[in-house]
Amino acid sequence: MTTPTHTVRIWDLPTRVFHWALAASVIGLVVTAKVGGNAMEWHFRLGYLVLALLVFRIVWGVIGGRWSRFAAFLYSPARLLRYLRGMPHADDAIGHSPLGALSVFTLLAVLVAQVATGLLSDDEIAFAGPLTRFVSNAVVGQATGYHKEIGQYLVLGLVGLHVVAVLFYVLVRRQRLVRPMLHGDKDLPTPATPSRDDAASRMMALVVLGLSLALAWWVSTLSAAMTF
Repeated sequence: MTTPTHTVRIWDLPTRVFHWALAASVIGLVVTAKVGGNAMEWHFRLGYLVLALLVFRIVWGVIGGRWSRFAAFLYSPARLLRYLRGMPHADDAIGHSPLGALSVFTLLAVLVAQVATGLLSDDEIAFAGPLTRFVSNAVVGQATGYHKEIGQYLVLGLVGLHVVAVLFYVLVRRQRLVRPMLHGDKDLPTPATPSRDDAASRMMALVVLGLSLALAWWVSTLSAAMTF
C-alpha cells in the first residue's frame, strides 16, 4: 500500500533564486581570486553582489516565506542534540533540519565576515576595498590577512562540507534535497503550513533585492571618494 503524500510549497521563489545566485557568485569569487590580475575587477563586482544577496537574505529571513524565516529553523541546542541522536522532531523534515540550520547560519556568518573583510582589504598593488579609508592601517592589515587566509579556507571548507552533506542525504538516505530547491515543493507524509509564494510576496522580494543592490552599489562608490 502506497503511503499518501502531501505536496507543500516549502521554498519560495526568492529563496530559491538567492540560493543558486549565491552558489554561482561564491564559485565566481573563488575562481577570480585564484586567477588574480585583471580578474580581480570581477572579484570585486561579485563581492558587491554577494553583499547585496546577504543583505537580502537577512531581511528575507524576517519577512519571507514561512520556512525561509530564521524563526522557522532557529533550533535549541537540545533539539539539535536529539536530532543527532536519531530522535528527530516531526517538523525537522519540513524545512531545514537542525543540522542543516546550523550549516546555514554558520555559512551566512562566515560569508558576512568574508565580505566585510574584503571591503577592508588592500593588496598594496592595485586593489583596495572601499572601506579602507575609514579604518587604521593595522585594521586593514588584519582584515586583509583574514580575508586571504583564514576566511578563504573557511568558506571553501564549509562549501565543501555542504556539498558532501547534500550528497550523503541524497545518495545514502535517499532524501530529495535538490529538487525542492529547484521547484519549491516537498512531498511530505503529513500536511504542513506552506510558505507564501504569490505575486505580492515576489514583488516585495524584488523591492528588497533592489534596495539591497542599491546599498551594495553605494558601498562600492565609497572607493571613488579616495581619488583626488
